Amino acid sequence: MLSGLRVLDLSRILAGPWCTQLLADYGADVVKIEKPAGGDDTRRWGPPFLDAADGDTVAAYFLCCNRGKRSLALDFTTAEGQDVVRRLAAISDVLVENYLPGTLARYGLDYASLSALNPRLVYCSITGFGQDGPNAHRAGYDAMIQAEAGLMSLTGAEDGGPMKVGIAVSDIMCGMYAATAILAALHERARTDRGSRLDLALFDCQVGWLANQGMNYLVGGEAPARHGTAHPNIAPYQAFATADGHLMLAVGNDDQFRRFCAAVGLDALAADPRFATNAGRVAARDALVAAIAARLAQHATQDWLRRFDEAGVPAGPVNDLAQVFAHSQVAARGLRAEQIHDRWGPLPQVANPLRRDAHPQLAPRPPPALGQHSDEVLAELGVDADARAALRARGVTGA
Repeated sequence: MLSGLRVLDLSRILAGPWCTQLLADYGADVVKIEKPAGGDDTRRWGPPFLDAADGDTVAAYFLCCNRGKRSLALDFTTAEGQDVVRRLAAISDVLVENYLPGTLARYGLDYASLSALNPRLVYCSITGFGQDGPNAHRAGYDAMIQAEAGLMSLTGAEDGGPMKVGIAVSDIMCGMYAATAILAALHERARTDRGSRLDLALFDCQVGWLANQGMNYLVGGEAPARHGTAHPNIAPYQAFATADGHLMLAVGNDDQFRRFCAAVGLDALAADPRFATNAGRVAARDALVAAIAARLAQHATQDWLRRFDEAGVPAGPVNDLAQVFAHSQVAARGLRAEQIHDRWGPLPQVANPLRRDAHPQLAPRPPPALGQHSDEVLAELGVDADARAALRARGVTGA
């Protein structure tokens, strides 16, 4: 879908690399710039690590968000490194970076400088707090953003303390917002023949996807509380203990509630006027949940799930990741993939969930070793073998 699109990736950690991996999955040629000494920090964010026969190791964290890319190990704090970045930017469609505001301007690699070389460049900056405002100078990491932008106040047990989500969702969602913004900017460029500057902040994106909880506050005027697994606007919609584990019940409307009551033998609940509507069930949540909990504790999870499936009541087991990756639907949909790396051998991947015309969208290149494509990328820029060797000798590039 994005074949022929050139992306220059100056980002590290997760939000930026997640964005550029999406673009690579959709067919873009992504060149990832990494510092020669160590590369992207996430190469060492383990265990677990994948080990190569030559002793090279890479963390699973890096492997989750860098497939489809070519790695150019380059020190752009040097004049020669800056020249390489400028030459790449001149022929690129998109640049993604996640340095603190003003950092790249010190090296002449900011939007103003590079757009003067390539007016069609879409330049996407991802930071913790954006390019302006009183907090623009602050670095941003996912966990602190989950806390400061409100997500931790909504997550966890009702009587517990703040809790982060088990995945770095603030980073991931910012990366996804960035990818969609880039695609929109490219669409606009097709009309105007000019690129644009995109400013994405982890904080802004986290506030932006507070979704119904954000609107609950803005409309109701009361800061939402934690509800554990329960939904603030729907009931019954939460996890329940069974005789041998847990299940997640997701009753979304009044008809489903009546079918649920019939399936579990709680006809009295269906007949109770307190529970006739969703608004009533939310208001009387405590009594409703107590009655359901007592009933669901009497039988095993799979017994209940079979009944719910027959009745058309949405529910599912609470699986760990071993159960997820053994799931028949994961196999049927190809969500567990494998790539072969010439250094690390077979390399597992969690597939891109998109299917286009029934085909999965997964970049054919596995995540790169540090500097794996340095010679290749420099040669494409017209840098001859002697000059490439001289850059390596001076530590400007690495392979």
